[in-house]
Amino acid sequence: MKVLGLDVGNKRIGVAVSDELRWTAQGLETIHIKGEDPLESFARISELMKEHGAYQVVVGLPKNMNGTIGPRGEQCRDFADKLRDEFDIPVDMYDERLTTQAAERTLIEADMSRKKRKKVVDKMAAVMILQGYLDQEQSGSL
Repeated sequence: MKVLGLDVGNKRIGVAVSDELRWTAQGLETIHIKGEDPLESFARISELMKEHGAYQVVVGLPKNMNGTIGPRGEQCRDFADKLRDEFDIPVDMYDERLTTQAAERTLIEADMSRKKRKKVVDKMAAVMILQGYLDQEQSGSL
């Protein structure tokens, strides 16, 4: 069963998908949110779930460095709860501390221009979130 990974932001949502065996994560796209409500992305998320046969979602949970959950983390939890209610599927949260920064560093090391990085950093962060989740799942530590 495939899994979608989401890096949820106020303006963009990075999307990744696992392979059928749940070993690897691949970036799919970045959903651009036109209004102020990330829930407007649900139609596209539903399309991607059907298109890729994903029946589970992992949402990145941005924690503070001391492990506490701030306002941004609460927004992601709320998003995950609404996703779970809307689609009646398993939705897990994964600690995403530093994934966006790690994605940005990786793209800089690849000598990608700032303009191009902006277009793919959220998708890359979603890959890192999902791959971390899959690795923990494989090791049995979830």
